[in-house]
Amino acid sequence: MTPSPTPRLPLSRSQNRWGKLGLGLLLLPALLAPAPALAQDPAVPAFRNREQVSNYTYGNLVRDIKAGKVSKVEIDPNLEKGWVTLKGQAPEAAPETVRLFKNNPELIELLKKSKVNWGIRRTPDNSALLGLLTHLVIIGALIGLVVMVIRRSANASGQAMSFGKSKARFQMEAKTGVGFGDVAGIDEAKEELQEVVTFLKQPEKFTAIGAKIPRGVLLIGPPGTGKTLLAKAIAGEAGVPFFSISGSEFVEMFVGVGASRVRDLFKKAKENAPCLIFIDEIDAVGRQRGVGYGGGNDEREQTLNQLLTEMDGFEGNSGIIVIAATNRPDVLDSALLRPGRFDRQVVVDYPDLEGRTKILTIHSQNKKLAPEVELALIARRTPGFTGADLANVMNEAAIFAARRRKEAITLAEVNDAIDRVVAGMEGAPLVDSKSKRLIAYHEVGHALIGTLCPGHDPVEKVTLIPRGQAKGLTWFTPDEERALMTRSQIIARIAGLLGGRAAEEVIFGADEVTTGAGNDIEKITYLARQMVTKLGMSSLGLVALENEDSANYLGGDWGKRSEYSEEIGARIDQEVRWIVDAAHREALRILEENRALMDRLVDLLIDRETLEGDEFRQLVGEFQDKPLAGAAK
Repeated sequence: MTPSPTPRLPLSRSQNRWGKLGLGLLLLPALLAPAPALAQDPAVPAFRNREQVSNYTYGNLVRDIKAGKVSKVEIDPNLEKGWVTLKGQAPEAAPETVRLFKNNPELIELLKKSKVNWGIRRTPDNSALLGLLTHLVIIGALIGLVVMVIRRSANASGQAMSFGKSKARFQMEAKTGVGFGDVAGIDEAKEELQEVVTFLKQPEKFTAIGAKIPRGVLLIGPPGTGKTLLAKAIAGEAGVPFFSISGSEFVEMFVGVGASRVRDLFKKAKENAPCLIFIDEIDAVGRQRGVGYGGGNDEREQTLNQLLTEMDGFEGNSGIIVIAATNRPDVLDSALLRPGRFDRQVVVDYPDLEGRTKILTIHSQNKKLAPEVELALIARRTPGFTGADLANVMNEAAIFAARRRKEAITLAEVNDAIDRVVAGMEGAPLVDSKSKRLIAYHEVGHALIGTLCPGHDPVEKVTLIPRGQAKGLTWFTPDEERALMTRSQIIARIAGLLGGRAAEEVIFGADEVTTGAGNDIEKITYLARQMVTKLGMSSLGLVALENEDSANYLGGDWGKRSEYSEEIGARIDQEVRWIVDAAHREALRILEENRALMDRLVDLLIDRETLEGDEFRQLVGEFQDKPLAGAAK
């Protein structure tokens, strides 16, 4: 049996690269070492510095010497060649070249006997010097390679030693380019934080009467409301050293690194006190301890413990104010929120109508607006928009104006920008067909229920132009800012959401309903369940049966348990179904009583593709011969 050969392991890419480099260095002397024939010397005649092709042989030379035809012979032992000048040869003609032996005693003896003019002239041999230079080049390359490896090792060692150093960005004088004049719409939060700047600039004003500088300020609010913008404004106004870092930059896979970075951050801050430290998304490191899969994360908890100690521990941190931002205050550890650490919790909420107008004024300063554009009307059309949303609206409007080659932003660009921010990019118009008519009935059903049902928000726009995933859209805008909603308003909203499905049932029958109401059904189920389980708006009474935030940071429904019995669960489902069924019956009743009006509105919508809210309410009021709430006066 023939033994199988031992398999050879393939070389890695780095081993292959270093092997090729070593082989190249070994072959370098052979490539660079010159042959003596290539040496150049100005003292040697020009014909000896170039190769010549000649048929003149050693035998011819001996014969010509004996015949007396040779005038002169030059012998070069280094090149083992000879140059023969014949009698009668023209002066400009090159001598004949002949290959000789290393030692030529017979030839020399013959030249002496024949009394021919001959001599020996050796070509200078520089091969030893060039060989030495070649070896020096190789030695220099090897030394450079060793130095490079040592430096890389030193850099890697330095990185390992700085692994626990803080990654905070430091500015001796924060040049954020943002001041309190660039922040609008959140006046209460701005007033709170203006005091922090005064603390830093004039601490004696407060310490003279025994007031202490707050240790920390926690900014709480939805995304896009301006928490980070406020921190930039504080840094720009205070004029003190400023450290900024994200909460996720503390936590690493190695236990102890985050705590080391916290210590290093506060050490640098104490050296530059008074100063500001801004920690963005602090919930990444400040979550409750002992919560999560497997009992928590040791690295994150040690980092949090170190942060708690640095903010208010045995030594304290006088002159350092920590500003943190988060949109998840419910998951933060209670020790982090107590007075002495984050003394102030500033809520940065959605701006109201006046706030939105001020924000739009700031973001339209560098934009050319047409005279017809009124920022107050835009603010009224954008309830629930954050500062970031409003900035995006003005930017999209400017892009639309540039794309349409207009010199200024008109109201049409602003409306298109709002539509794009709310619903997405505009799609291709629908072709007039059965599908387009069905979508028209669906959207008119929403709008008609919202207009005729008491307590519902007024219609803003009805359109058949697709946007995003929706083939048609109906928008409602409240008349005023609402902090609270009544039971009748929630029921009216549920009925309005069911208006599309109800219109399909009235016009096409129950067997021809479509999937267009899928999202609407999800919303009404959520609203009805909130009424039953959290808002006490059902026959089950004033009892909170579900806590939505009880385990939301555990991931999904893991670890969540019911707060009620199976019997109560069945009653909850029954109450939810009753609320939805009652709203559904009301929507069907309104549409059946106004069938002719719905057909007329559908024909107009198919023809125009978009109906504005004021025009829609005017058409409904003319048909019913009575004015409607929210109609233009």
